[in-house]
Amino acid sequence: MNGFERGVHHAAGWSLVWSVLMMIAGLLAMAAPLVAGFAVTGLVGWLLVFSGVLHLGLAWRGAHAAGIVWEILLGIVYGAIGLYVIANPIAGLASLTLALAAYLLVEAIVEFIAYFQLRPAAGAGWLMFDAIVTLVLATIIATTWPTSAMWVVGTMVGISMLFSGIARFLLWRTVRRLVA
Repeated sequence: MNGFERGVHHAAGWSLVWSVLMMIAGLLAMAAPLVAGFAVTGLVGWLLVFSGVLHLGLAWRGAHAAGIVWEILLGIVYGAIGLYVIANPIAGLASLTLALAAYLLVEAIVEFIAYFQLRPAAGAGWLMFDAIVTLVLATIIATTWPTSAMWVVGTMVGISMLFSGIARFLLWRTVRRLVA
């Protein structure tokens, strides 16, 4: 076995480990969606604080007064929202859930528009199917809000992690077959 094959085997082994861990984490998130939702909310809060600090740091590098003021204002807004989300995780989770519903609504609208523009093309019906499913999800989340906050974010993250793990596992199997 040459160095390249050894490297592929080593990387494939780690890919298998990561895929199994991602599937387990996804199942755990779906089993305890409120816990997973609070974890995601905390992460988003800290990312907002970090972004606020970066904007404040960038303000010192600004060349124009207007740019400096905007960077400082953005830094303060990002930091304040991040600290609020960290200090009030229930409100933060409810806000994330509402933002997700709004995002899904916009996505559904864009998919409907894409369908009508690509209607003559083969497979365009899948865009319509995707738009309808996305609109139904947005409607379910929005009409059951704020109680949907207890399960939506954690469940969505769990589903994403589970399918990412499955995709990584299938990729690992393919690589293993190709190298063998």
